[in-house]
Amino acid sequence: MIEQHWGESSDFSIGLEEEVMILDAETLAPAPAVRTLLAGAEGWRLPGRLKTELHASVVELNTDVCASVPEATAALGELRRAAAAIAEESGLRIAAAGAHPLARAEELEIADERRYEKMVAFAGVTARRQGVNGLHVHVGMPSADACIAALESVLPWLPVVLALSANSPYFAGDETGLASNRAEILAQLPRSGAPPRFDTYAEWEALVERLGRLGLARDYTAIWWDARPHPRFGTLEVRMPDQPTALALTGAFAALVQALCAAALDGGPPPRDPAARALYQENRWAASRLGPRARLVHPDEERLAPASELGAELLERLAPVARQLGGDELLAALDPSMCEAERQVAVGRERGLEAVCADLVERSVASPS
Repeated sequence: MIEQHWGESSDFSIGLEEEVMILDAETLAPAPAVRTLLAGAEGWRLPGRLKTELHASVVELNTDVCASVPEATAALGELRRAAAAIAEESGLRIAAAGAHPLARAEELEIADERRYEKMVAFAGVTARRQGVNGLHVHVGMPSADACIAALESVLPWLPVVLALSANSPYFAGDETGLASNRAEILAQLPRSGAPPRFDTYAEWEALVERLGRLGLARDYTAIWWDARPHPRFGTLEVRMPDQPTALALTGAFAALVQALCAAALDGGPPPRDPAARALYQENRWAASRLGPRARLVHPDEERLAPASELGAELLERLAPVARQLGGDELLAALDPSMCEAERQVAVGRERGLEAVCADLVERSVASPS
């Protein structure tokens, strides 16, 4: 039996995780200095914590459990400012984005923890390539089966979230032609993309336990689906968005996901559709390729529509729910017609990739836009 804590926080409580890059202040290249930041954070009174990630040049910022998205966004603002201040004392900077524009992921240093060493030993180059960063949104669920129902209802809309959040257009100094190179990189891992359809929590738990018996996954945190139950936290964890640079966009995507989860529980899961996962994969690919300009299969209708149009529809549909949850004002930061990847490319074409890195550093802490 997996440890469970459903319903122990307020309805649709929020926890946010950001994966933020650590850079050398002079070169703006990745710096494997996460231990420096963790040591520097000791003694700080923060609304959350700094943690390691797979690569030693990334620090994970985790909020405490928050009652609302505005509270969680404010907490992340404090965590970003603290990380930036600690970094600056050591000749470092932080930068938030889906990937570093110039870094070769295979050459990045792995964090010195046994779990990461085991992951690399198992997955090889596909693990080393995971030099990409995402925003993870935890939404509190009242029960295990409610979490499974919400997962199935939320899933068809997650490619729209990916399209609007796309923020990783470069790989090792090359303009890839993808708005979200991160989505493609994540898909190289086993147990990635969309989960299979589950009708009950017991079905999900049986799969997790089976993977454990087979020695394929130590626990469910080694399942890297775009969304997954997180019973130890009592949440549905949505892992789809690229890491935003602007903190205001982190708040907007968190509010969008929270409202999507709340609306899902009102409506119940959609009927079984044998084609659902195939259409999801089609939409996921298109969203990663073209961002808001992608043409996606409408989650509820038999037609294609621009991701920007679907984003606008989703915002309109969820605005009343977000208002009830206190996050509607944060949604104003989202413009469904554009994504941050387009800004990166525009800066890169005009001024070069070093300027892209500098822009990411400047906007990660100082600017709300």
